[in-house]
Amino acid sequence: MQTIARAGNKLAYRFTPGIGPGLVFLGGFKSDMQGTKAVALEDWAKRKGRAFLRLDYSGHGESGGAFADGCIGDWYQDALAVIEAVTEGPQVLVGSSMGGWIALLIAKERPERVAGLVTIAAAPDFTEDGFWRDFNDAQRAEVMEQGQTLLPSDYGEPYVITKRLIEEGRARLVLRDPLPLPFPVRMVQGTDDASVTTTTALRLLSHVTCDDIRLTLVRGSDHRFSEKDDLELIRRSVVDVLKRLPD
Repeated sequence: MQTIARAGNKLAYRFTPGIGPGLVFLGGFKSDMQGTKAVALEDWAKRKGRAFLRLDYSGHGESGGAFADGCIGDWYQDALAVIEAVTEGPQVLVGSSMGGWIALLIAKERPERVAGLVTIAAAPDFTEDGFWRDFNDAQRAEVMEQGQTLLPSDYGEPYVITKRLIEEGRARLVLRDPLPLPFPVRMVQGTDDASVTTTTALRLLSHVTCDDIRLTLVRGSDHRFSEKDDLELIRRSVVDVLKRLPD
């Protein structure tokens, strides 16, 4: 494990040197860099001699900080700090779920650092269009008056959804304003995903401005998107993006 410091936290990452453009895997909400998709893609990159970076945002995995203290802006800044510290030039970002939102923020704010983009069940604006939209009146009151609420999770202990997460997320929304993506983009999405539906994928596809973008829907795949065929589709999507980059 390697680390850098940002905002009082140690950010953990693993970087494998190789040819560029390198790949950067950006994980999801409360996930970590040890997940199946990140490790499988790293293994492939090593075999191909391609540079690869995976990382943990603050409050996630092996990085310092408390999860409940974080927000989208913090995790975006964490990812950007590690990318700028350990990589050179434009990278191909691979964003899973929340990582797709973070990748889109990097593309919006630092497009010169992005060579291409692959999203896996991307979840842009989910704090507003998912959590806040679906909260009932009692949950909204609890967030605003007590500072947080708890949501059940299919992946372990409940999610702590804080007032700061909701309010700060409103400054990071990417589906309300024009979003140019001047590089190859490949999106993959499972039709049985209960966390991020195909509606979100289609909304993102229609919203962005991009001359080279494709969305692949996989019948029966869920939010984990970690079965053998799913992992192979992720690899093929990365290869397709790499093939379309200028020499």
